[in-house]
Amino acid sequence: MTSTGLLCHCRAGFEPDLAAELTDRAAEAGEAGYARAQRDSGFVEFLGDGDALSKALPFDALVFARQKLVLLAELRGLDPKDRITPLLAAITDAGGTRHGELIVEHPDSDAGKPLSGLARSFGNALRPALRKQGLLTATDNPRLPRLHVCFVAGDHAFVARSQPGDSAPWPLGIPRLRVHADAPSRSALKLEEALLTLVDDTTRERQLQDGKTAADLGAAPGGWTWVLARHGLRVTAIDNGPLRPHVLEHGLVEHLRADGFRWQPQRPLDWMVCDMVEQPARVAVRMGEWFREGWCRQAIFNLKLPMKKRWQETRHCLDLFRDSAGLPLDLRARQLYHDREEITVFAVPPRRR
Repeated sequence: MTSTGLLCHCRAGFEPDLAAELTDRAAEAGEAGYARAQRDSGFVEFLGDGDALSKALPFDALVFARQKLVLLAELRGLDPKDRITPLLAAITDAGGTRHGELIVEHPDSDAGKPLSGLARSFGNALRPALRKQGLLTATDNPRLPRLHVCFVAGDHAFVARSQPGDSAPWPLGIPRLRVHADAPSRSALKLEEALLTLVDDTTRERQLQDGKTAADLGAAPGGWTWVLARHGLRVTAIDNGPLRPHVLEHGLVEHLRADGFRWQPQRPLDWMVCDMVEQPARVAVRMGEWFREGWCRQAIFNLKLPMKKRWQETRHCLDLFRDSAGLPLDLRARQLYHDREEITVFAVPPRRR
């Protein structure tokens, strides 16, 4: 059996946006495919040649996909008394590949969450059966493909595969982060997730350390400033509103009551971060100006999206950002788990990666 397409997880309610993104990107890459999506389901099927589509649509380039899987089979009408036999047959028909890990999951949606107990218990039952047939290693092997079984109902499941390096390492693409007791706001989780998922290991190691400098535009109440200061960065927090008092206790934070669209640093900074609530096009142009003027070496910023045509607005704003910057940039944009009606962008000149 050849793979039948891609299975991509997303935030519930954003299925039309992910479907539009996959359709446009596949067409630009010259690959045939069509999306099948249901609003609030938490996933999108993109049907076609799964292996070819996977190569044409690398995970790092996708914005609205939390996870990208190569779809191997869809099984309906599963007998609750024996779901394992048809699943083993489907996996064998898909090539009998040996996998380094099994992930049994369910969509992150109102309909999917009640399936968590089934996913957990079924995974415990399926693992020994897979190992007995040589389809799963005795212990997790991060170098081998991962096998995914995604239940969308008790009798309906997808079988899929992910490749390390071209997918998220967590079930459903959701990193498990917790709000620190001292965090000024839950927005701190957005920056922590961005640093974990959008920034590569080398950049994190070299650029998030004592002595580095940063500006936080629209800083109040101080969630993103607090994250940077915890890494040892000296942060200039720009906002006319107040910061939580304990954010200033680090001794690494200077709070300036100024407008983030007007303030500029006296010397180049290592980082600029921005989570201002403003029209995304205006933010995109301002972010590009920071790179054009050489005010920062890398940046993480959010773009608040409209309620409709969010993929089209995303493309428009990223184009505005590149045009405003006027220089080559590596960028990764993603709707993170802790984002809501927004996407997060990490940008850096190629030589800095």
